[in-house]
Amino acid sequence: MTKAELIENVYLQMGFSKKESGDIVEMVFDLIKSNLEQGEKIKIAGFGNFEVKQKDSRRGRNPQTGEAIEITSRKVLSFKPSPVLKNAINEG
Repeated sequence: MTKAELIENVYLQMGFSKKESGDIVEMVFDLIKSNLEQGEKIKIAGFGNFEVKQKDSRRGRNPQTGEAIEITSRKVLSFKPSPVLKNAINEG
């Protein structure tokens, strides 16, 4: 599902105008993004948890040359689905 399809579904199911539906979807995404940027966890009941985790630097290999390289530390976004979502997917 794309963002445009999500906006279309909000428009069809909630009865808002397409502009209002787009604004609502954008606002939700912006709230999630800004909270994750601040290092906060996002917990959506019945859906799952989003969390930014810090990965330490580590040694790796260039697969083409086999040369050892240093992979820098970075932040990664992780998502853990809720048991409700897991069950819905497995039973659906």
